[in-house]
Amino acid sequence: MQALSERLHALLTGATLERADLLGFSSLKTYAPTPDSLQGRRLVSVGRRAKYLVWTFDDGNRIVLHLSQAGRLDIEEPPKKTKPRGSVARFTFTTASDDAATVAVLVREHGTQRKASWWVLPPGDDGPLAGLGPEPGSEEFAAFIRTSDSNRHLTTDLRDQHVVSGIGRGWGDDILHRAKLSPFASLRSLSPAQREDLLAAATDVLADALELERTRPGGLSEAKLGGRFSVHNRFGQPCPTPGCTATLARVSFESYEMTYCPTCQTGGKVLADRRLSRLLK
Repeated sequence: MQALSERLHALLTGATLERADLLGFSSLKTYAPTPDSLQGRRLVSVGRRAKYLVWTFDDGNRIVLHLSQAGRLDIEEPPKKTKPRGSVARFTFTTASDDAATVAVLVREHGTQRKASWWVLPPGDDGPLAGLGPEPGSEEFAAFIRTSDSNRHLTTDLRDQHVVSGIGRGWGDDILHRAKLSPFASLRSLSPAQREDLLAAATDVLADALELERTRPGGLSEAKLGGRFSVHNRFGQPCPTPGCTATLARVSFESYEMTYCPTCQTGGKVLADRRLSRLLK
C-alpha cells in the first residue's frame, strides 16, 4: 500500500476529480458527504494509513479506500466505460499536466467475497482509521514490542490492525521467520534480545518489501500477489534460510493459513493444526 500510494500520488496530485462512480453498491460505507460533492475538487495528496489508501482533497474531505485481500486497482488511460466483473468503483480525474489528460482509477475484486470498501470522510472524521495501532518504524511500535506483556500468539498480535497496523498475515509470517520466533510464542514470553530480533526483522522485511514493490509499475492489477513473500503461502516448499533443509509447514484456520519453519522457528516442533486434527478424527 505504501508503494501504491506513492505511485498514485505522483500520477494524480493536483488532478481534478471529474466523477466517482459507485459500481459495487455495498462497497461505499458512508452517505455524507456524498461522492458527488467531491466533483470538481482538486486532489492534494494520496497517502496511506495501515492498509488504507487516503486521498485528500482541497476542501479537507478525504476518500479512504481499503482493498481487502482480493481487491485490485487498475489505472485506465484513457478511462473506460465498461464494468468488469467484481467492479467496486471508478474514479475519473483530469490531470494537472499541460495536456490535461483524463485518467481513471478502477477498483475491482477477484473471487466471490465483496470486502473492498471506501468511505468519504469530512474533516475531523477518521472513520475506519480511528483506533488503528502504531505503524512499524514508529517509536510507539518499538515501545509496544519492547514493553508489552501480551499473552496472545505473536501471529495474532502482528495481524491485529488495532494492536499494530500495516503488517497483516503475509508479512507477519515473513517477519517471524526472519526473527526465528515461533508464531505461537507471545511477547510476554520473549527475552529482551528476542524482542530486539523481532523489531529488526520487522524493519528489514518491510524495507525489503517496499524496495521491491517500488519497482512495480502502474496500479495493483495482478490476480495473485503472494509470490513476493519468502515464507507466507509457501507450505511444502524448502525453507529459504541458507543451510536449513526443512520443509515449510502451516497451520490452517477458518479463512487463512499461517506458514512457518519447524527447524528455524519452533525447535523441530510441528504446531497443532486444528483443521487437520479435526479431519483426522
